[in-house]
Amino acid sequence: MFVDVVKIKIKSGRGGDGAVSFHREKYLANGGPDGGDGGRGGDVLFRADKDMRTLLDFRYKRNYAAGDGQNGSGNFKTGRRGEDVVISVPAGTIIKEAQSGRILADMYADGEQKVILQGGGAGKGNARFATATRQAPNFAQGGGPSREMEIRLELKTIADVGLIGFPNVGKSTILSVVTKARPKIANYHFTTLAPNLGVCGVDNSSFVIADIPGLIEGAHEGAGLGHDFLRHIERTRMLLHVVDISGCEGRDPVEDYDVINNELAEYSPVLSALPQIIVANKSELPGAQENIKRLEEHAGAKVFEVSAAVNSGFMPLLRETAAVLKTLPLPEPIMPDEIYVPDENPQAFEIYKDGEVYVVDGPFVVKLLSRINLDDSESFKYFQRQLREKGVIDALKAAGAGEGSLISMGDLEFDYVE
Repeated sequence: MFVDVVKIKIKSGRGGDGAVSFHREKYLANGGPDGGDGGRGGDVLFRADKDMRTLLDFRYKRNYAAGDGQNGSGNFKTGRRGEDVVISVPAGTIIKEAQSGRILADMYADGEQKVILQGGGAGKGNARFATATRQAPNFAQGGGPSREMEIRLELKTIADVGLIGFPNVGKSTILSVVTKARPKIANYHFTTLAPNLGVCGVDNSSFVIADIPGLIEGAHEGAGLGHDFLRHIERTRMLLHVVDISGCEGRDPVEDYDVINNELAEYSPVLSALPQIIVANKSELPGAQENIKRLEEHAGAKVFEVSAAVNSGFMPLLRETAAVLKTLPLPEPIMPDEIYVPDENPQAFEIYKDGEVYVVDGPFVVKLLSRINLDDSESFKYFQRQLREKGVIDALKAAGAGEGSLISMGDLEFDYVE
């Protein structure tokens, strides 16, 4: 079963907390702080695998989570780092944020790895906070939070040449003749329900051909198999436009040619601008030669006549295809400046009113609350200082908070005091 679009949920690991610990040794009454740091949370990575052909496996497993970092401990022991989770996907898979549709990564080259969600940072142990004036800090830093995201995986086949045309014009048969691919072939529409790839060798060059299910009028709006498979020729460098030149199914090959080109233009101007070679299949049937002349006059381009049924006419076509490919640049993945990277400011916060309660929310709040110990006086002073220095107090005043107002930050609630 071929699957080329799927949604999954991923979660990075939480960072381990730093430890509050003091050195204990016989005859040593006041040992110094020796709390170790926590371990960093595991990342969620994706790896491109050229041997994978479908996203089918993700139909059966949709949740992936990296390991949490271990907490630090005494004697300066650092917690173990959380285990990364590496998710293999077919080369050519686009990773998008499901809700917004923003592109996170293009898994283009075989073996490349990309981090999509980073694990939470490691919390610092109390040994890190010891100074000349604070020799016994009774607090440590909590580990950074994990992150969760629902993502959409879209597979876009990577090939040099795309075979396009109406259903049942002989695309799959052509692929089987010029490559070693063995797609399903039958005399009915939409025999091909998944992209098929084959490697074609001609003279001293070779290239990959992709055969996609036939297009029909309205494909750019999803008619037939429309959007499901047009994406698979978006990466190709050129197109072989196959027409049934005999018109044996009662269609006019010239009209078919125009309909398919119109669908490409409506779906993607970039796709419609790709170089095309017109391939007139079923040229052995009656009426073919007359239609070849009509199509050449209409398109203003050479038409290569072939017959997949009797395996004739392919060498000139393949040599022309190889020659055109040599003039075209190699395909490239989506460039980094086009890839969406979450720009989450760790100091950002927002204030809104929920009834009579002033709520302070945002990345700054999550980070601050995870890294303080309110039972420790020095840590509490640090908490108050951060609220002042980062502008939270001023923002609360501007929002209308005054003496005795109830403030909510995460699970913490307190009264505002001037």
